[in-house]
Amino acid sequence: MKASETKRISIWSSPRNVSTALMYSFAQRPDTRVFDEPLYAHYLSSQAERPPHPGEEDILRAQHNDGERVVEDVLLGELGKPVLFYKNMAHHLVDLDWGFLNRLTNVLLLRQPCDMLHSYSKTIPEFGLADTGYDKLKRIADGIIAAGEAPVVIDSKRLLESPESVLRSLCQKVGIDFMSSMLSWEAGPKKDDGVWAPHWYHNAHRSTGFAPYQPKPEPFPERLKALLDECQLLYDELLPWAIS
Repeated sequence: MKASETKRISIWSSPRNVSTALMYSFAQRPDTRVFDEPLYAHYLSSQAERPPHPGEEDILRAQHNDGERVVEDVLLGELGKPVLFYKNMAHHLVDLDWGFLNRLTNVLLLRQPCDMLHSYSKTIPEFGLADTGYDKLKRIADGIIAAGEAPVVIDSKRLLESPESVLRSLCQKVGIDFMSSMLSWEAGPKKDDGVWAPHWYHNAHRSTGFAPYQPKPEPFPERLKALLDECQLLYDELLPWAIS
């Protein structure tokens, strides 16, 4: 299959979202091959000022560290399936020419910042706006709007509340047929998981589908409230585009 004939769906997500569940969902499609955060090692190798991540050495050994090579070989390569699904973190979009985004079908995945920041802080205690991805999600959306198109946006809370409805709308917007197989999967680790899965995917590995949304019962950390305000402004600008 020629690269030009392939549907390339790239999810750009904040961390601690339902991006892994969405990857598992698309992996149930017989026409689709999924890729787990192909730019992670590039991000780790190119960013001197960033918080430490668990399993860094394993990630740097497991993936190409050169982001331009990843773009050409993985994001734009000929990889044998009519649909390619890339689970990407928006904050991994560093030290790259963003022109390749024009050759992808880009989908923005949002999470309410109070939930995202609280969850992320349990694994990465100290971080800033650049580590959340909200600023880059806004930049991607602005570029799509400037080109005269509407951004395709998913809000994780809406996805968890109505998974079939949101997935049907998503498939229609990206130009593929919805398949009911996307609604469930077997529990446990998956062959497509990145080597960082033991550090991050505990809940995803227990799941067999999109779990109902549940608000966090713990109080929000006081030290993150200034960052919450920054992220909330960006989230609020993107939310009106979200599939309802």
